Amino acid sequence: MKSRFARTGTALIGALAGTLLAAGAASAQPSYPSVTQARLDNAAASKGWLMFNRSYAGDDYAPFAQINTKNVASLKTAWSSAKIDIPNGFEGTPIVNGDYMFATTPLDHLIAFNAKTGQKLWEYDYDLPKTALKTVCCDVNNRGVAVYGNEVFMGTLDNHVLALDATTGKVLWNVALEKPGIGYSISEAPMIVDGKVIIGSGGGEYGARGFIVGLDAETGKLLWKTYTIPSPSEPGGKTWPAGAYKHGGGSPWMTGTYDPKTKQLFWGVGNPGPWLASMRPGNNLYSDSVIAIDPNTGAIKWHYQYTRNDTWDYDGVNTAQLADITYKGKPYHALVEANRNGYFYAINRETGKLIYAVPFVHDTSITGIKDGQAVNNMKLRPALDKQIFTCPSFLGGKNWWPGAVDPATNMAYVPTLHACMTMKGVPVSYAAGLPYLGETFEMKPDPASPHHMGSIQAIDLSTGKQVWQHRTKEPWDGGAMATSGGLVFSGTADGHLYAFDAKTGKILWKSPYLGSGIIANPMSYEIDGKQYVAVWSGWGGVWPLWSGKLGASLAKAPRGGQLHVFALNG
Repeated sequence: MKSRFARTGTALIGALAGTLLAAGAASAQPSYPSVTQARLDNAAASKGWLMFNRSYAGDDYAPFAQINTKNVASLKTAWSSAKIDIPNGFEGTPIVNGDYMFATTPLDHLIAFNAKTGQKLWEYDYDLPKTALKTVCCDVNNRGVAVYGNEVFMGTLDNHVLALDATTGKVLWNVALEKPGIGYSISEAPMIVDGKVIIGSGGGEYGARGFIVGLDAETGKLLWKTYTIPSPSEPGGKTWPAGAYKHGGGSPWMTGTYDPKTKQLFWGVGNPGPWLASMRPGNNLYSDSVIAIDPNTGAIKWHYQYTRNDTWDYDGVNTAQLADITYKGKPYHALVEANRNGYFYAINRETGKLIYAVPFVHDTSITGIKDGQAVNNMKLRPALDKQIFTCPSFLGGKNWWPGAVDPATNMAYVPTLHACMTMKGVPVSYAAGLPYLGETFEMKPDPASPHHMGSIQAIDLSTGKQVWQHRTKEPWDGGAMATSGGLVFSGTADGHLYAFDAKTGKILWKSPYLGSGIIANPMSYEIDGKQYVAVWSGWGGVWPLWSGKLGASLAKAPRGGQLHVFALNG
């Protein structure tokens, strides 16, 4: 592995346009404020953006009001990176600490910018072996980094975790969690809790048995490892047929959340393997679940399973966001999540018990909620001799991209997909490094929304019901951010960043065309009293890979990434 500074002649990442000083020049380096656990505990109030979903609550809510409903129409470009010639999806959320911004690209590149000026401070290109790309499910993404002390932490597609010096990009340690090319990969941003680097694996489509680890942030030493598919001797192990747990999938491939008061991590778990449920009778814990974990030991304290014995690829990895809500007059410390199965959930984060679940898209796979659990539509389950049509599609009513929760409006803002699918079972057997699905599929228009494949909608946290919705012809694949300025920011497949009135959904600002579609999450930060809003453009991800004929209108969409930063008065 190697760190490169101010490279020239690269085909992947060009020098930043308008750079005033050579990248990495000592005189250009701003001071770096050390990141303590106290700062992470209070990340919600930070002037920067200290973790993937801003704070441990995962709510993507920025308490900045300089940019607000009255002046957002004046938002202008403050700075932009040069275009990065990688034809894959840019799904990272930049992290800002002091004047430093850390941004990742596909194929595990990391760039440090001056967040105020856009000057590139240093760049690190991970030496990714080609064998790792054999078993990456859904594009070659890297969603971001974590910061702690004076270090930056990053996972890689070949299952390594690295610590780098935040001011130079020098690698301080590098540990491997699994071999590349056998099914595992890492694309999520790590989380730091009490000196531990918490990160989960990907690979459910290859039958890789999911796991979450805690590493010592100082040394990289493995402190604990928790498999998300239990063995027969572990709690939940009897929900699988004999031996099936070894290749059961259940990848925890998205960054979770954390409650510092109760010392509990909340991590989502992906689909079981293979997809075809008739091959693995049982509830198949902890697939399609959120699990509460002790960050000191990795012990699972409780779980809630969204979809039992899933056969539709309804992962449970969408971020379970912390929110204090009142439902039917009773207050709760809750987790809220718009799940792939098409239901918006509120769960008691102290007990793991369901508060409510309400459909937020047209849903035929789930017939309702009984005894606190989703009821599967047994008529719409594929088999070896049976093709079904159901909604939502395997990409879900909402995929991985973050939504936002605004405590002022008491609403969640949900990027939404409106699509259905056909599915049919096919024979499959497990082989390391090969897909382990057992189903064929094709995405289809949603008959309840034939002219709109995407939307962003606001959901009342007290009821789970929709307040407003803005629909689009193309899918809505970008994340959402809310601010105390009364705004919701989210980007679209046609390459524009929007600002909505958080209460009404009215469009208050639309960016110029940003060169490619947006599938990343916007973020915001303040430096020297000035608020900035940033987002990656760079089309790719799951939609062009899996949408088939339904994605024909975007088949020739421009590719390549660019980081865009906006402010009032430019």
